[in-house]
Amino acid sequence: MKKSARLLAAGATLFLAVGSTGYAADIIEGPSVDYCRVVGTSNLVQTDNIVDLKNQVVQLMDESVAVANSSEWIHSSRPVFVWASEAKVACGKAYGYLKTNYRDDDYLNKCECFHDRMVEYMN
Repeated sequence: MKKSARLLAAGATLFLAVGSTGYAADIIEGPSVDYCRVVGTSNLVQTDNIVDLKNQVVQLMDESVAVANSSEWIHSSRPVFVWASEAKVACGKAYGYLKTNYRDDDYLNKCECFHDRMVEYMN
């Protein structure tokens, strides 16, 4: 009985020591992933003309929707479909804000970032 208790205590100690170094379930304290490493500063955010900005966002959104609806990318092993889906949502939200003449820089950055990630995985 004492031997099994010691083994259990040693196992628990080992689990806590090894398990505490991982971040699998800890999304707040875990390492951040830079999904937008391919774009840097968004060109959309730097566009001053609202009409041009709307046109650019709609173009990125239309391209993302087309890719997200393409069976070629839906069934692909590459993450193109995932990024296309993310891009169409982010661009759609950015465009929705632009229709009310409000520039949401966060969604503009996400729109361009996710679209660029989509294109990166397509090539």
